[in-house]
Amino acid sequence: MEAPEDQQRDAAGQGEQPGGRTGREIAEETGAVVRPVRLTGVYLNLPLGVVAMVFLCEFAAGPIAAGTAEATEVGWLSPAQIQARFVPAFAVRVTDALAGRGEPFVRTHDGVSVLAADGPG
Repeated sequence: MEAPEDQQRDAAGQGEQPGGRTGREIAEETGAVVRPVRLTGVYLNLPLGVVAMVFLCEFAAGPIAAGTAEATEVGWLSPAQIQARFVPAFAVRVTDALAGRGEPFVRTHDGVSVLAADGPG
């Protein structure tokens, strides 16, 4: 069975590692070159059945700019600004990444609210 077209655009290339995909996606959407440091969380959207792997990255180079359908605005935000601006299911990804925990968080959500307690992967 073939994945729907809107899912295929985000699919990793054959043999592409998840961290490599992260860097490629960020470069395509913002122009920034980043180096993935470590996996910080795995997030399952229960209604959609989508799993997102989130990596802490270091900025390496490049002009940062918006200009795609996926990135209409780019900016540096504090954790408090993230929590005020985004729904909990997405804000938690940033706070998890900044927590400095050695193992990734594993969470489920409904697209808005975090549904399950965190735990190591």
